[in-house]
Amino acid sequence: MTTPDDLEKRHTLLTATARHDALRARDALAPHGGEDDGDDGDGPPDHRPLSREEALELLALGEVIVRKAACGRQLSVRSARRAGASWSRIGAALGTSKQAAWEAHNRWIDEQAERHPDSGHRGLDDGEVAAARALAGRPDEDSDDSGGSDDSGDGGR
Repeated sequence: MTTPDDLEKRHTLLTATARHDALRARDALAPHGGEDDGDDGDGPPDHRPLSREEALELLALGEVIVRKAACGRQLSVRSARRAGASWSRIGAALGTSKQAAWEAHNRWIDEQAERHPDSGHRGLDDGEVAAARALAGRPDEDSDDSGGSDDSGDGGR
């Protein structure tokens, strides 16, 4: 059976997205009628309806993409914090509040801490969790970016 956990180990975000896109495009191009639609499955390979396994793979790949994108998002948040971005600016970049951005990042840190003992190699170990929490700080510790601090990376231009 195809599961997101199995596919997540085999795919990067790029390869999962490429495979998902190929299956989705083929599904969109395939005839989807009743038994009398004249489709005997012998059409061009890129116009065949998806098999049951391929349809389930498409679903599982969607979940893999969501997981990998969410992890990449939080790694980007961590990079922004490392670069000196405030939670206000991070929240704005994510289209949310600084509090919501901070809470989502801290939930991700918690999830990574829980994953590490289960697998031995995924997630964050205790030292990495402590470092991630220190870097995250608290949203109320940041300036509101309306004052003199400039964390835009453009030198105030």
